[in-house]
Amino acid sequence: MADVKLISLSKKFGGKYAVDHINMNIPDGKIIVFLGPSGCGKTTTLKMIAGLTIPTEGDIVFNGRSVINIPTEKRNIGMVFQRYLLFPHMNVAQNVGFGLKIRNTDPIKIKEKVEEALKIVHLSGFERKFPAQLSGGEQQRVAIARALVINTSLLLMDEPLANLDTKLRTEMRSFILSLQRRLKITTIFVTHDQSEAITLADKIAVMFNGKVIQFDEPKTLFNHPISPKVADFLGATNILKGIVKSCQKNKCLIESELGETEVGQSIDFENGKEVFFTIRPEHININSDKESKAKNTYVGKIKEVVYEGGSVRYYLNFGKSIVQVYDRSNKVLSKEKYVSIYFDPEKVWIFPKNKKIM
Repeated sequence: MADVKLISLSKKFGGKYAVDHINMNIPDGKIIVFLGPSGCGKTTTLKMIAGLTIPTEGDIVFNGRSVINIPTEKRNIGMVFQRYLLFPHMNVAQNVGFGLKIRNTDPIKIKEKVEEALKIVHLSGFERKFPAQLSGGEQQRVAIARALVINTSLLLMDEPLANLDTKLRTEMRSFILSLQRRLKITTIFVTHDQSEAITLADKIAVMFNGKVIQFDEPKTLFNHPISPKVADFLGATNILKGIVKSCQKNKCLIESELGETEVGQSIDFENGKEVFFTIRPEHININSDKESKAKNTYVGKIKEVVYEGGSVRYYLNFGKSIVQVYDRSNKVLSKEKYVSIYFDPEKVWIFPKNKKIM
C-alpha cells in the first residue's frame, strides 16, 4: 500500500501555474477525491503523481521515498481513465493480463492473477468476451481489474464514471467504494461531480485555479465550507449578506433581508460587521401555515416551483434575495402563495473572515 505526500507540488504551462504549490498528506488505505471545475488542475495533479507529467517544482513522496525521478512503470500504480482504453481485438482475459505480459510474467501466473482480478470485480466467466460485447459498467470493471492485477499499491482514477448513464454511475460508485474498502488500497479519484465526491471520499480536496482551497472530510466540507465559492460549488445556493447584531457564547444574531437570524456558532466578528452566511436548501423547512413559533421563521412568497419527483424545489423572494428550499415531499405548493420557512440555528454557517465572495 502507499502513503503519499505532495510537497509544494506545482506545474506551469506557458509561464502560468496550472497547479500551484499543493501540500497534502494522503494516508495509506484511504480514498482522496480531487474535486473542481474543468481546467482547475486536478487531472494535471493526478498525471504528476502518475509520472505522466513532470512537475515544475516540488516533490512527490511514496512511503517516505521521492518518486520524482522514477518512471511511471516503476511507481507500482494502477490507472483507470474516463475512456476505458481496452484493446478491442483482445478478449477480457487478454486485456486484464496485458500489463503482466509486458512484464514477462510466467503465463501460468498470468492466468491465475487474471482469474483472481476478475473475481474481485465480479466478472468471473467473462474471460473470453470482447469489449464490444460488454456494457459500459462491465468495461469499466475490466479496466479496474487491469489496474489491480499488477498488485498496485496506489490506484489513480481520472473521471472514470463520466461516460456512464445515471443508473450505471450510481451502481459503479457503490462498487468502487465497496472494492476500495475491501482491498484497503490507497485511491486518488478525480471528478467534477460533487455528489460523486461526497459519496466516495474519505477526504475531498476542492480545487480552483490550480490551488487546493479546502481539504476536509465530506461532512465538514458540506456543512462548513471555507468560502462562498466552495459553498456554491457544493450546492449551497443560499448565500446571504447580513450585519452582526450581537454575539454570545455559541449564539449570534445577524440582521439580513430575511430579518433577524439566530446562528448557533461562535464567531469573532464585532457588532456591526458585514458577514456572509449560508443555509443549505435541504436544511430549510417550508410550511403553508404562516404562523410558527420556531426560531428563524420568516414569511415569503413562492416565485417558482420545480417538481423533481419525490421532492420539490421552491424559490422564494425576500427583498432582493432569493432563497431556495428543497422539500422532500410529493405535496406541491402553488406559486405566488405566501408561506413560512424556518431552520435550526445550528444549520446556519457564517463564513470565516477574509473569504471573499467570488
